[in-house]
Amino acid sequence: MTAPDAARPARGRRGAEGAGVDPPHRASAGATAAGTLNARVVVRRRDFVVDITLDVAAGETVAVMGRSGAGKSTLLDALAGLTALDEGEIAVGGRLLDRAPRRRTAPMQRGVVLLRQQARLFPHLTARENVAFGPRAAGVTASVARSAADEWLARVGLPGAGDRRPAQLSGGEQQRVAVARALAAEPEVVLLDEPLVALDAVTASEIRAMLRERLAGVTTVAVTHDAVDAAALADRLLIVERGRVTQAGAVREVLSAPATEVAAKIAGLERLVGAARDGGWVRGGLRLESTDAASRTLAAVDGRALAAVFRAVDVRLGRGTPATVSHLEPTPAGVRVVTDVTVAEVSLVEAAALRAGDVVHLSVPPDRVRFVPAS
Repeated sequence: MTAPDAARPARGRRGAEGAGVDPPHRASAGATAAGTLNARVVVRRRDFVVDITLDVAAGETVAVMGRSGAGKSTLLDALAGLTALDEGEIAVGGRLLDRAPRRRTAPMQRGVVLLRQQARLFPHLTARENVAFGPRAAGVTASVARSAADEWLARVGLPGAGDRRPAQLSGGEQQRVAVARALAAEPEVVLLDEPLVALDAVTASEIRAMLRERLAGVTTVAVTHDAVDAAALADRLLIVERGRVTQAGAVREVLSAPATEVAAKIAGLERLVGAARDGGWVRGGLRLESTDAASRTLAAVDGRALAAVFRAVDVRLGRGTPATVSHLEPTPAGVRVVTDVTVAEVSLVEAAALRAGDVVHLSVPPDRVRFVPAS
């Protein structure tokens, strides 16, 4: 999924300019393969320190998720060369880009592109000229760069759109042009900072599918708030909380067995910490059992700290443990009944007679519950 060979920019032709900024330096013997990303990013923020170690294999996509303000965008800005490291270093394809406190490589010399929520196209340039900008800046002739730009526009689903300016494009079309512009520059690493968040659901789905196809084989770090994006695009998932990685692993493994409350919310799951007792899980007056073999093995040791993981939609009202309703939250599909024990998602009919302060009885079918070690 690369542009024609003639359109490939010669990276590193021009030295970085400005005080405190050095051109890329080759790492010593044992450097990693081209396209790999190896970094330890330490950036001191006002209320906490972002300290994240990141190793991404060539062609791999790693998703980064967490609450707003957890340090995800700070990580991307550091990788892109827009934020200086307080400690640590960044290497791409074995090239040492940054090493705190003195070595820095200018953003345009890193072989890294950053796609944000907004396309940020040059408004005075056509779609073709926007896409051709990177190759032209690298010294590729105008005719070759424009020809390659038209090919890239076709690849992202915009054939024949080369003469249109950003103002003549929809938000989704602008994001497609932004993707084409990024990839036409033949980056070693692509950074995505929630590029789908400003799009409607249908357009986001279309762009997500396009990204999945066009980023195949491209080393990518994708920050997102949407577990669907992570599952569709990424090989691995990192959960970041207050600047630290609290869980990492294959996307589906992290989402199915969240190690923290934040990870559970990201996965759309409820996570209650309790303890194993008599082959099940207990917390206060709530007892849950599981038919999952691994969960039953964990619950076989009385007193072991466990977290019970389940979906709110699988919580049943009508019998089981008594709970007091705290409040009701409308959802597109029904109502979230928030209680002092857990949360249940029920239909509008089931919730019609409920009010804050009511006592309900809750249960979760054993085939809908998993137990995981509590951190």
